[in-house]
Amino acid sequence: MPYLIETTDKPGQQHVRQASRPRHLAFLEASKALLLACGAKLNDDGTDAGGGIYIVDVDTREEAQRFIAADPFAEAGLFAEVRIVRWRKAYLDGTCCL
Repeated sequence: MPYLIETTDKPGQQHVRQASRPRHLAFLEASKALLLACGAKLNDDGTDAGGGIYIVDVDTREEAQRFIAADPFAEAGLFAEVRIVRWRKAYLDGTCCL
């Protein structure tokens, strides 16, 4: 069962995000087998909103928690909040999964 993980950065921590970004991107590349989708949350004008969304294909909440805890952004203390919820695929890439 996939899990949706939503993160929100601590205010004023853009420098932490930028410093950790290369390691974060390498982490995502190494984890791509688990990722159904992921990306940064943006303001309407396209600027960084300070957080992200990950949809990971893991079996348990504990696996989802381990995944996000291993993200270099989390290790750097960037996140003010992490929310994890189970997610049911209804449509993925234009294909019905129900």
